Amino acid sequence: MPKLTVILASVREGRAGEAIAHWFIERAKAHGTFDVQLVDLKDVNLPLLSEAQHPRLRKYELEATKAWSATVGASDAFVFVTPEYNFNMPPSLVNALDHLYHEWSYKACSLVSYGGASGGMRAAQQARQMVTAFKMVAIVEAVAIPFFSQLMENGVFKGAEVHDKAVGPMLDELLKWTEALRPLRV
Repeated sequence: MPKLTVILASVREGRAGEAIAHWFIERAKAHGTFDVQLVDLKDVNLPLLSEAQHPRLRKYELEATKAWSATVGASDAFVFVTPEYNFNMPPSLVNALDHLYHEWSYKACSLVSYGGASGGMRAAQQARQMVTAFKMVAIVEAVAIPFFSQLMENGVFKGAEVHDKAVGPMLDELLKWTEALRPLRV
């Protein structure tokens, strides 16, 4: 079974992303097509792009980068759970992506985005554009959650039916691309 790594992008105190990530993971596990793991960028705690060598060289010196490389390298596909900050994805996600290069290549990804009226779609568009530089395939199917705060109840995200219905087709398509890209990952 391919390994799906769900990356929680927000590192802010009081973030809603943790509740949204747990909501998504429950549905991804129930879907049954991936071995699902959560990686919280707050726990990964990468310094701001502090490696001396370019990531393409894979000459990592910092233990945090080596561990991050191992996690990403062992994954077959990704779902980024991201808020929108000022029409963009959070700097923690940009930094996590920029820390590596080859480990991302020829892997599929999708997004669970959340925010105000746009549901984080502008952040998702920025992420889609960025991941292409790593030779990743960002699938079209995604989950966008506008006005997410209206769906929070005592720190628990209670997705609406429209959100639940978006998860299955997203994971189906993510699996297709994950399998199609497998021969390119050497």
